[in-house]
Amino acid sequence: MSLQGRKILLGVTGSIAAYKAATLVRLLVKAGAEVQVILTASAAAFVTPLTLGTLSKKPVLTSFLKDEAAGEWHNHVHLGLWADALVIAPASANTVGHLANGLCDNLLDAAYLSARCPVFLAPAMDLDMYAHPAVTRNFEQLRAYGNYVLESPAGELASGLSGPGRMLEPEDIVAELMKFFGA
Repeated sequence: MSLQGRKILLGVTGSIAAYKAATLVRLLVKAGAEVQVILTASAAAFVTPLTLGTLSKKPVLTSFLKDEAAGEWHNHVHLGLWADALVIAPASANTVGHLANGLCDNLLDAAYLSARCPVFLAPAMDLDMYAHPAVTRNFEQLRAYGNYVLESPAGELASGLSGPGRMLEPEDIVAELMKFFGA
């Protein structure tokens, strides 16, 4: 099974689970996908652009501006049209709230609002955040928009609590994409 030739736009957001993005990129590339990573500012506290760029073999995008002095920018519309799938893993409560409510203050939000491809979200947040009515409502809204919210498995969380909120494992995310594309 493969994702040969598929273009995957991978959004990585601020969560301790961001460390799993390195494995996810490696597995997507191994499956034949072309991967372009967008790393939010808060995600960069957990995983570096150098790591993800090395694994994806593409520069990691971290902001709208490519070269401020030259007036060069990363075109979110182009990114949204380029991708065969937008995968946001981990999807933090903050990003889930932005997407569900059309807020747009970073490149990932803008690419999401411009995307014409299927969108897959792999939530990662603490137990109480995951179960909060506002976050639950945001998941429902995202599903109503046609997005795929990949269920969070229960397990030990970084806080020491145990329950749902863990990001789906990278192997399982790749399996979901393969299933979706019939690979």
